[in-house]
Amino acid sequence: MYERVMGADYARLDKEVQQFHRLQGQVKLQGTVLVDAPQTVWAALLGWCLGAPRTGAQGAIAFELETLPERERWTRHFPGKTMRSEISLCGGGVVEKLGATTLRFHLGEQRGALTMQLVGLRFLGIPCPAWLRPRVLAREHGSEGMMHFWVEASVPGIGLVTRYRGALRIP
Repeated sequence: MYERVMGADYARLDKEVQQFHRLQGQVKLQGTVLVDAPQTVWAALLGWCLGAPRTGAQGAIAFELETLPERERWTRHFPGKTMRSEISLCGGGVVEKLGATTLRFHLGEQRGALTMQLVGLRFLGIPCPAWLRPRVLAREHGSEGMMHFWVEASVPGIGLVTRYRGALRIP
């Protein structure tokens, strides 16, 4: 799916990132993660709406991937919290459904890393105006058989909603 969206840029991604996004069927991966807690009560409420971790933690992460012809199901087992989402194609990018929220991302490549830029958001089907849209940073890069990830979401005036980073061992 990511290769179709990115075209020639996909070939410039680190090999571990390419391998991760070419996995097929039902796959379980293991790794480590560090999660930061939301900064405010309002940020914690938004994190709850997304199904994101709401407490800081460090430890093992188990990641389950199920690929289907036109979508992927991602289940992330953080320490103390499970987060599920479904990713599918949408125009020239991908959309991720997280709870009652649908996030639309543009995919890019920077020095071998996959970058995901949030370009649209809907909550309960209602579009979020650009001035209120969260700032989401998502990046994946690879080295030594590991796919490293960094995800951060914050909202102006509300603060950090979620931040987690870590690595998964790629088979």
